[in-house]
Formats: sequence, structure tokens, C-alpha cells
Amino acid sequence: MKVLKYLIVGFLFGIVLTKSEAVSWYRIYEMFQFQSFHMFGIIAVAIATGLIGIQIIKRTKSNDIKGNAIVIPDKEKGSFRYWVGGLFFGLGWSLVGACPGPIFILIGAGFFPVILILLGALIGTFLYGVLKDRLPH
Repeated sequence: MKVLKYLIVGFLFGIVLTKSEAVSWYRIYEMFQFQSFHMFGIIAVAIATGLIGIQIIKRTKSNDIKGNAIVIPDKEKGSFRYWVGGLFFGLGWSLVGACPGPIFILIGAGFFPVILILLGALIGTFLYGVLKDRLPH
């Protein structure tokens, strides 16, 4: 029964992203062409929400669903890998018009060709897992 509340939040999140047009290929295209503030505003709200949420977790010493303490380690030094990772993520996002969250929302909304994008994302994640020891970190 504990999982039900997370499932409900997931459905609500999907509805909000759909209604705000965050899963719209056209809105994503506008963002990468710097023609509209719409997506940048959504991203700014997401960043602010994440910052506030992490501060609440750290200050209240919250627990996860199983009762274990949530520990958020500091990031390691070095920014090269973040720039490279961000570049690949951004290129993939701009080429297919969807980042990981909206992929599932679009499939749920009946856009079944997006399953190919999901498969590509899963293959890319698998390849990273296979090659991560050989990549510069």
C-alpha cells in the first residue's frame, strides 16, 4: 500500500508535465532555438523545487520508504565529465525532443513510436555501464 502514494504522485506529475506542455516536441524545439522562455521557466521551477527539497531532506534527516536514512553525498571534484555528460544529454534531448521523464509520459499518452526512443535510451545506458571503467571520470 505504501507504493500507491508514489504511483499517484507519478500520475499527477505526468499530468502536470503534459498540461504544461513540457512533453511537447514543439516546446522543446522552441527552447533549443531560444525562441521562448516557456521550457526555461519550467526548468527553473524544477531546479528551485529540487534545491528546496534537498535542503528539507538534509535538515530534517528524512528517511526513505524503507525507513533508512537518506544520505546525499557531496559531488566529486572536477567538471569535465559533467560538461561531457551534459553535452551528450542535451544533444540526445534536442535530437529526439524528449528527455527521460517525458519518454514515459508520451508512451502513456499513446505516442507509441516513442518506444524506439526508450529503447535507444536503454541501450545507451547499458553501453555506459559496459564502458564506464574505460571512460575518463
